[in-house]
Amino acid sequence: MERWAVQYQKLALNVRDERLRRFYQQGLPGVETPLTDVSFVALDFETTGLDAEHDEIISIGLVPFDLNRIRLRDSRYWLLKPRRELTETSVPFHGITHSQLNDAPDLNQILDEVLDEIAGKIVVVHYRYIEREFFDAAVKRRLGEGICFPVVDTMEQEAMLYRRGIVSRVKRLAGLKPESIRLGDSRLRYNLPHYGQHHALTDAVATAELLQAQIRHRYSETTPISDLWI
Repeated sequence: MERWAVQYQKLALNVRDERLRRFYQQGLPGVETPLTDVSFVALDFETTGLDAEHDEIISIGLVPFDLNRIRLRDSRYWLLKPRRELTETSVPFHGITHSQLNDAPDLNQILDEVLDEIAGKIVVVHYRYIEREFFDAAVKRRLGEGICFPVVDTMEQEAMLYRRGIVSRVKRLAGLKPESIRLGDSRLRYNLPHYGQHHALTDAVATAELLQAQIRHRYSETTPISDLWI
């Protein structure tokens, strides 16, 4: 688990872009830091598709939080202009239209703001293969070098119980459908309210609330952050 700290130190020395260097120099909480002392930031993207190598991020929502409070006043939301056209299938999915993006900035124009918001915090996502891979690919296309960081994945937390646990195996043997681990369905298991989906800021808030509920049900406030990050 020390690998993240070591990796950040190496990257801070070797990256060329000053914005990335500042990001890595902020470091991370120590592996034994209890969850109650961790500063989290929930991060969500809307994208033009599901392939990080070819599709683009078109909106970013983030909200800082800890185990007791979600700081909505400090939340951020950006629309971003993609380098490729939106598709007919993606517009109905996220509701973002061409006209909304006409005057939107490129990711490179607001990258330092995004990095400042997540630096030194533990990023929380629901399905890490979107936020972490898309961010890395998008940064790499613009700077010639990518970005990496640990995350807490609320979908992974649900998968450990409902896709890999004994209950899931019994259901499969009985021919029953597995539990959904999508964001909205996962929230229902903790009696969290229904929110509209596919808006990056709303989904970031929903993810923050979900992690708070998961920790209260499964962990202790003294659990070290290294038990959750990936």
